[in-house]
Amino acid sequence: MPSNAEESSGSVRTGRSSAAGSAAEKSLRVLEAVAAPGGPHRLTDVAAAAAVPKSSAFRILASLIDQGFVRQAPESRYVVGPRLRALSALVDGGEPAGVGRVLDELRRATGQTVHLALHSGETITYIHKLEGDQPFRTASRVGMRMPLHTTAIGKGVLAHLPAGEVTGLVAATGLPGRTPNTLTTPQALYAQLAAVRSLGYAIDDEENEPTIRCIGAAVLGPSGRPVGGVSVTTVTFLVSREEIESYAPALRAAAEALAPLL
Repeated sequence: MPSNAEESSGSVRTGRSSAAGSAAEKSLRVLEAVAAPGGPHRLTDVAAAAAVPKSSAFRILASLIDQGFVRQAPESRYVVGPRLRALSALVDGGEPAGVGRVLDELRRATGQTVHLALHSGETITYIHKLEGDQPFRTASRVGMRMPLHTTAIGKGVLAHLPAGEVTGLVAATGLPGRTPNTLTTPQALYAQLAAVRSLGYAIDDEENEPTIRCIGAAVLGPSGRPVGGVSVTTVTFLVSREEIESYAPALRAAAEALAPLL
């Protein structure tokens, strides 16, 4: 007798039992189902398309969310996460049309290195990096995951999340220090997030890495929730804090231009 998966629509892979395949194969099928057109996808649809039991699909999705390959959207639906998008960018430069143009305009306006990152859980993931016209190269790379509280993009994201969610993230991460300048107490972080909301940008002043100074702004989705952010990265011995803050108008313009593209 054919399985339920075999009796479903043509989008479902036929000829295999819902129990078939190794754990890796099932995870890849679930990931493929999440990435299929028409998302965000419901759990039931992901399980059917991947030909795995609903309970197994739920466990796999939880793991993929934790690793940043999948993101949970409103109404318990699932979409592609930042690490998968970063992987796509590594393979073929697969960012949405127009993203590269906006980032290049920001790089030319500032002469500095530009990053684009997406938010997932407790981290951001770089999905694009354009080197600046300076005689130095930063250690960041596409696909790298970074903390929220130590980075300009991350603090921009935190500033636009609901207060209860920020409190939960702070409790989960514990705000570990990466440099002597890292904000490691909730009180210090919350005070800075209030300033970020007022200014429209965040500064990482050697909080994530010594000698590195960044300015970042959140990129907001249609509901006003941050999906990620964009930043300009410099070194402290070449660019003062006052100078990097002068990039704010160009940065905010780039964040607004990126919003409908992500």
